[in-house]
Amino acid sequence: MPLSTRLFMPLLLTLLSACGGGGGGGADTTSGGGGSGGSTGAGGIGQTLTLTLPASGLSPADLAVVVAEGDALSEAVGAAYLAARGVPATNLIRVKVNTASETITSADFLLLKADIDAKLAAAAPAAQATLLTWGAPSRVVGACNMGITSAMALGFDTRYCNPNPSTGACPSTAASPLYDSESRRPQADLQLRPSMLLGARTLDAAKALINRGVAADATRPAGDGWLVRTTDTDRNVRWTDFATLPAAWAGVLALNYVDNSTGLPAANSLSAKSDVLFYLTGLVSVTNLSTIQFRPGALADTLTSTGGNLPGGGGQMPITAWLDAGATASYGTVEEPCNFQQKFSRASVLVDQYWRGATAIEAYWKAVQWPGQGLFVGEPLAQPFRDAPGFAIVAGEYQIKTRSLRPGSRYLLQYRLSGGSTWTTLADFTGVRGQALDGRAPLPPAAAVQIRWQGPCADNASNSCTLAQSP
Repeated sequence: MPLSTRLFMPLLLTLLSACGGGGGGGADTTSGGGGSGGSTGAGGIGQTLTLTLPASGLSPADLAVVVAEGDALSEAVGAAYLAARGVPATNLIRVKVNTASETITSADFLLLKADIDAKLAAAAPAAQATLLTWGAPSRVVGACNMGITSAMALGFDTRYCNPNPSTGACPSTAASPLYDSESRRPQADLQLRPSMLLGARTLDAAKALINRGVAADATRPAGDGWLVRTTDTDRNVRWTDFATLPAAWAGVLALNYVDNSTGLPAANSLSAKSDVLFYLTGLVSVTNLSTIQFRPGALADTLTSTGGNLPGGGGQMPITAWLDAGATASYGTVEEPCNFQQKFSRASVLVDQYWRGATAIEAYWKAVQWPGQGLFVGEPLAQPFRDAPGFAIVAGEYQIKTRSLRPGSRYLLQYRLSGGSTWTTLADFTGVRGQALDGRAPLPPAAAVQIRWQGPCADNASNSCTLAQSP
């Protein structure tokens, strides 16, 4: 083969590699200060290099299940969860907590969290999230109130709630580092374990909820999402985010935006809908839930003040009403949050993170920017859009498959030559909303000794980090 032809072929393969799902432009020649592209050659280490792409979504081994020792319901729910999900027995943590009280004081909570943290460090140090299996307490009361799941993850800290409610002020609160992040290992990456309360009041209800979560896994539903703007002007403030989503997800998910802002109050709540995957709205109480058929894995919530005050909701609809109606997870606040959108789930983030393979606990936690006053309830490991990434050598080239690419973010496949410290780019992809990557890339030169997969960092998605690397 003439020299010009041999030099042209790797360039042609590189340009073709960005075709297919996931998008992307032509590949860079070099990255990180240079390097040599060279010919792919034949034989040698570079022709056999592979790596394992990171999978989205926590696994059963990543979850610690916390039970109230001596509480028959909590103990039974914990046992049922371990059996259904295959959570390791070492991840079951027993603690003393007063389940007869709706609240726990901040002083008692500090002792409880210290106990849990110590037992996790001894028995399950690799746990990345926690599930609380009691119905109460649901909130931590001190100078202000935090949802117990937020306090469990972030620690009780008045930066996350309102220490001066008597002033009538509506303060902003501290942000969660997990908000819309690319972290797959939150404890390892960000030093926090997102937490969720199962929320069921009977063992039968708990088992039904757990079964819905399990049934959701890897189903990849196209089911309907309903985003409703109501006549309640104080609570319908998320509508600007809602309105953009049907067009943004057209052809991928059937999302519906309903604008009832000038309609009759009686039409604020949906009725007789089936295959519902998302239902987000803004009302004190949502009616007609008995007529809604939720898909396994459904996420649903309403923007209102005290839905997280379990079990009663503080005079408003408790968030567990969504679970009772067949949803798999929900979220609400435990003290007056005012109608800051940041204190509730952001639909655009919730849908995107869930579709890209996050579990319910991750999708909800990543969708709430200021979660301190909030409570997360449901089955944490539900994962209807589970990712099964693939990276293999097929017909003399790399085949790369994953659904976890962040929309608009850049991903690079690079190689390094023996004795070199610079990395050369083989392929360059850009994440596209609702589009799984099925990309191709040329093999590196025979002299290559390592390859790596670069993408947005866990703690700052605007930066680039190594997500996977060959030995």
